[in-house]
Amino acid sequence: MSVLLQATDISFGYDGLLVLQQVTVAIERGDFLGLLGPNGSGKTTLLKVLAGMLRPDRGQVRLHGRPLSGLTRGEIARQLAVVPQETRLAFEYTVLEIVLMGRHPHLRTFELEGPTDLAAAREALAATGTSALEDRPFNTLSGGEKQRVIIASALVQSADLLLLDEPTASLDLRYQLEIGSLLAVLNRDRNVTVVLSTHDLNFAASLCRRLVLLRGGRVLESGETRVVLTREAIRRLYDVNADVSFHERAGHLTVVPIGVTPDAERATPRGGGLLASGAGAPDAREDA
Repeated sequence: MSVLLQATDISFGYDGLLVLQQVTVAIERGDFLGLLGPNGSGKTTLLKVLAGMLRPDRGQVRLHGRPLSGLTRGEIARQLAVVPQETRLAFEYTVLEIVLMGRHPHLRTFELEGPTDLAAAREALAATGTSALEDRPFNTLSGGEKQRVIIASALVQSADLLLLDEPTASLDLRYQLEIGSLLAVLNRDRNVTVVLSTHDLNFAASLCRRLVLLRGGRVLESGETRVVLTREAIRRLYDVNADVSFHERAGHLTVVPIGVTPDAERATPRGGGLLASGAGAPDAREDA
């Protein structure tokens, strides 16, 4: 497979504080890559750098072999699409209007959507199982329905690469499974390359063929999921002991957290607990 998106030796910081340090990631066409790591590890920042939303202080990102810094926002948007963790709208739009917004990178200045754009939007709605929601106000949808619509809006950009930040955050178990199934189908049947960040190790294990483990802004380990997702890697990544085994019925690795490692427990201030000590309280700019 050919490399679609490549980040080489990326470093990035906010106000002089490094969030990413010498990160190198190669994403191949048709890949399904997961970014794992604790809060503040740099996952969301890395996604933004890969999407061209942030320019790295050092290093370079290439899309189809071309430096991202030399492409316009429209050129980038026609090739990759970003699905944020949460979408808030200042105005009331219908589902169809939201999806049609994904066609904007293909329109000239002041050009309105035409029959071709409308057909593409309805095809994306059908692909995500949201056709029946076409006339519904977006803000009246459930969390899972909203995520499906935003994914439809990303698909209608005709991008062959999806970058998703915590796509199942705040969703109940059924919607998590539905979003996971949708992404698997898009990857398998439409050859959409998928990169997602997540805190859910079992969600990542069920979908991702490869993983990148981030801690402290550095790549701790990367490679095939079945090789990388081990008890030792989870201990190093999260300071947590866990059992990792292959689940025959599920058809993938499963992770069962057992408890915080003794070293991590000793590092927690007396009487503070995890919340009081700040662990679990993500930085305002880096919540993943």
